Amino acid sequence: MKKIILLVSFLLTLQLASQEKLGRPFFTGSSSLTFAINENYTITPDDGEPFIIPTAIFLRAGFGYEFKRRVAISFNSGFDYHWNYAVSAFPTYGSLKFNITEDEDDTFFMEMSYGKMWRPSNKYSDGNYYGFGLGTQIAGEKRWNTIVRLDFHRKGLIGFENNRLDSVSLGIGFTFFSTILNKKSLA
Repeated sequence: MKKIILLVSFLLTLQLASQEKLGRPFFTGSSSLTFAINENYTITPDDGEPFIIPTAIFLRAGFGYEFKRRVAISFNSGFDYHWNYAVSAFPTYGSLKFNITEDEDDTFFMEMSYGKMWRPSNKYSDGNYYGFGLGTQIAGEKRWNTIVRLDFHRKGLIGFENNRLDSVSLGIGFTFFSTILNKKSLA
């Protein structure tokens, strides 16, 4: 994790000293829900139970740097709560994002994440965090972009089946591209 922070700091310093604009810094945030099949669901139409129910919420925030509108690295942290297991976690992780396609300022991307997951209670120990996602970034007004994403999350938790908690989530978020390091805005 320290290496990722050092890499981001180095790249931001390089950007300040560079004559050519290599990329742009950004801030990001998102919220996601994980859904599962309801164990109480029956085929009887009047039972009042839905087939699919939400089982967890994930909140994320981060900052990073995008290179030549194609590749981005970021450092993120968040809060995860799986209410069906009463599990809370605070993941901190680095991400590598690659824009697969780009149409004007809209992109379709894939993102891989790796980091540490911190647990606030002694019931489960701290563990590793892994993520992989696909999503689309829709260009908006000025520097604001909307993100819609589908992610796979794996949390290493001793005590769960295979010592991990896997989930798939559907989320919505934003990316705000900063002009702090833009040479024209500094002049």
